[in-house]
Amino acid sequence: MALSLYDASIPGYLLMLKNLAALLDKAEAHAKTAGVDPASYLEARLAPDMAPLTKQIQLASDAAKGGAARLAGIAPPSMPDTETTWAEVKERVAKTIAFVSSIKPEQLEGDDNRTIELPTPNRTLTFTARDFLLQFSLPNFHFHVVTAYGLLRSQGVPIGKMDYLAGGQTALAA
Repeated sequence: MALSLYDASIPGYLLMLKNLAALLDKAEAHAKTAGVDPASYLEARLAPDMAPLTKQIQLASDAAKGGAARLAGIAPPSMPDTETTWAEVKERVAKTIAFVSSIKPEQLEGDDNRTIELPTPNRTLTFTARDFLLQFSLPNFHFHVVTAYGLLRSQGVPIGKMDYLAGGQTALAA
């Protein structure tokens, strides 16, 4: 049996979004224990020209909801990038999980070679559905999730590789 676009996308988006939520919970708990304002993490950057944690979370959300929606042939929900608090970024992840969870396998069935166009400020990128997922959407999504992980580690949050890979998922952590 061939791997479907659904199987290659939705479960992975959901796993990593849930892991991101678990990382945020661990970071918030660590900040409270360490006497640090967790809001200070939101502006952390790995380099001066990189986006801060808040933007990494927004971009991970955009990549997951946009990827899932484009693969399903529907418009992604609008989530303006207005989050400025810890509660708001956590809610953004929760809303993204809810949307991605709403995508059903039959919405992604069909021609893996159908065209997906992705407008950018300078041009429109054109992909087959398969190439969009494998060459753009998943790498972009994982980049922003792993960058959020790196930002939290750089702030002293005691998380490790299995937190990134397994988060709250006991099957991988065991």
